[in-house]
Amino acid sequence: MPIEFIKFHGFGNDYIVIESKKLAPDTDLSDLAINICNRHTGAGADGIAVLTAVGSVDSPADYFCEIVNPDGSIAGFSGNGTRCAVAYLHCQGLWKEPSLRLETRSGIKNYHLLERKGDGEFWFEAEIGKPKFASDEVPIRSSERRDSVVDEPMIIDGKELAFAGVNVGNPVACVFVDDFDFDWRSIGQKMEGHEIFPAKANIVFVKTIDRENIEIRIWERAAGETSSSGTCSSGAAVLAAFTDRTGRSVNVHAEGGTTRVQWRDDDEIIINGRADLAFSGEWPA
Repeated sequence: MPIEFIKFHGFGNDYIVIESKKLAPDTDLSDLAINICNRHTGAGADGIAVLTAVGSVDSPADYFCEIVNPDGSIAGFSGNGTRCAVAYLHCQGLWKEPSLRLETRSGIKNYHLLERKGDGEFWFEAEIGKPKFASDEVPIRSSERRDSVVDEPMIIDGKELAFAGVNVGNPVACVFVDDFDFDWRSIGQKMEGHEIFPAKANIVFVKTIDRENIEIRIWERAAGETSSSGTCSSGAAVLAAFTDRTGRSVNVHAEGGTTRVQWRDDDEIIINGRADLAFSGEWPA
């Protein structure tokens, strides 16, 4: 039987959403993601989001969402991917309450529907957890555990640069820059798999505009260049505030759009963003 799916995107960062009950029990999610995400021979996406209803009334979550990258690897979390998944539930009439608790591999995230325009546009506020700065939590290889990693030197193509690290559901390494007039894609690709990152890392180049605005370029782990990313936007905003470049409430301007990120005083990260319906279809099983 063909696999029914709906593709959504968050500021151009696109995900194919599928209900697990519509998959055969022996479906290999890695193979499925590799094939369906291919932009030449598949439907094209930055990943798939597979939703499973939580059957127990005692569970703290309503649904579980598995995020699989286009290279077949499993992601701990995706800000835009999970937002697309929650939009799917509202679009399909599977969830009608304004708030939803979504379990992910990096914990339970809370989503609240702010605005809906038909079946095509959904705006959410999401609580996505607390940042982790310690070297073993990002993770970043270090001779000894460090409470935080900031201004860490790295040599790429014979040139020294510095990065800061944080885990916001996925590992994020940020390089603060004055502009983007350099080959950041090549540097991002080489940094992503650098031995200092045992689990690889999302690489974000961050330009500070003022105390409430930053601009970013993204090289995402296992996906490459993306126009937007909820986790990368969150990581950039948190590290900009952590290094006192901005306040704790920041507009993050990516090529695909602007995500509002607030790092609350209780340490919780809040992101506001949208998910737009792209198209629906069937994938041959």
